[in-house]
Amino acid sequence: MSMIRDLRAVVRPSRVSLRKEGGAYDTTRDPATPSAVVDCAVYRDGRRVPTETPLSPPEAMRQVRRDGGFVWIGLHEPTEEEFAGIAGEFGLHPLAVEDAVQAHQRPKLERYDDSLFTVFKTIHYVEHDQLDANSEVVETGEVMCFTGRDFFITVRHGGQGSLRALRHRLQDDPELLMKGPSAVLHAIADHVVDGYIAVADAVQDDIDEVETEVFSPGRKGTPRGTDAGRIYQLKREVLEFKRAVSPLMRPMQLLSERPMRLIDPDIQKYFRDVADHLARVQEQVIGFDELLNSILQANLAQASVAQNEDMRKITSWAAIIAVPTMVCGVYGMNFDHMPELRWKYGYPLVLGITVAICLGIHRTLKRNGWL
Repeated sequence: MSMIRDLRAVVRPSRVSLRKEGGAYDTTRDPATPSAVVDCAVYRDGRRVPTETPLSPPEAMRQVRRDGGFVWIGLHEPTEEEFAGIAGEFGLHPLAVEDAVQAHQRPKLERYDDSLFTVFKTIHYVEHDQLDANSEVVETGEVMCFTGRDFFITVRHGGQGSLRALRHRLQDDPELLMKGPSAVLHAIADHVVDGYIAVADAVQDDIDEVETEVFSPGRKGTPRGTDAGRIYQLKREVLEFKRAVSPLMRPMQLLSERPMRLIDPDIQKYFRDVADHLARVQEQVIGFDELLNSILQANLAQASVAQNEDMRKITSWAAIIAVPTMVCGVYGMNFDHMPELRWKYGYPLVLGITVAICLGIHRTLKRNGWL
């Protein structure tokens, strides 16, 4: 049980630390490494084997086959030529290699003869001062993992989702690394899903802000509404989030429920914890989508109500103005015989009657809520 507590402590940092890492992602390759290889190390008895010079993947694999342990290779956006040598050295399946190089894959788990190929979508929340119709709320990246008996290979795509901090945390707990590549796979899965939780909380704040603005009172106590473009943009970002979360449910269920020879039994049961957290995030994201639909419909309804209110006011004033227009039109016909035409007080009388009628109409319309 102590091993499990250590496992959770290592792979699940606090939300604050996740957010801090979000602002300092490793977006470049190691300057000392001219290739796509960010890091290559051999782990034996749960500890990283020290070397005087950086190891190449073939050298690391030869050490593992000679002395035991496993090798963990991290790559960032390798080209087909850069990845071809590593794929040949470790016997990776051509279909998985093609997916890893081309990227833009949906989350999945594929089993080959001697390896597992897992795709994770990483999500990063984009900080913004104010949400508008062009705001980018989430950025996505990808982490592809090849899990073998004595090797673990990660291929990252995108400018966020660095695994450097996670690697350092795992290296601080040799008991976990002694479980082999499957412990690293679980750590990455848990790290990615914890990132989803942090992003979901941040997106919730944006949705609450939009919801408050839509239903907050405006003039005369009526909802003031908001720009529909902002709501639609937020809905698009939530859809991108949903595409990363929902397809990952099935791979996590397989890793937690189906025995696999490449997954240590002590590690496998803790994929259930990852699957539970992922299910919670999925429910949140689905709820976000439905809530944004309701907010968008409410906003459009408010816009329609506001238009109807404006039309009522225009119609009311048109009815009031119609009275003097009609009277002036009648007297403008220049007939010889008109009511009170020759009377001294006829002109002010007609004006008074006209004003009285207009005031009566105005009072009636205002009492009925049209003005």
